[in-house]
Amino acid sequence: MSGKTVTRADLADAVHQKIGLSRQESSDLVQSVLGMISDSLAAGDSVKLSSFGSFVLRDKNGRIGRNPKTGEEVPIEPRRVLTFKPSQVLKEKVDAGHS
Repeated sequence: MSGKTVTRADLADAVHQKIGLSRQESSDLVQSVLGMISDSLAAGDSVKLSSFGSFVLRDKNGRIGRNPKTGEEVPIEPRRVLTFKPSQVLKEKVDAGHS
């Protein structure tokens, strides 16, 4: 396992190499796509990327939690969380790369 994290710069460089846009245009394109995704999620919409997966917002109810160190009960406020569900295509690709 390589342990490398893919950054915006890596994505922009891949767009530059595969499509041939200038480095600045590639960077702007990546920034625009990521901005659209985050704006949609902030507005409460789900985002589905075909053959990749879906980003879905989920509301979690408040509950009583417990501090594992002290055993003290602590209230956990209701919140909205972001979940990612990979597509079957992505699952198969990741599984094939693992073998």
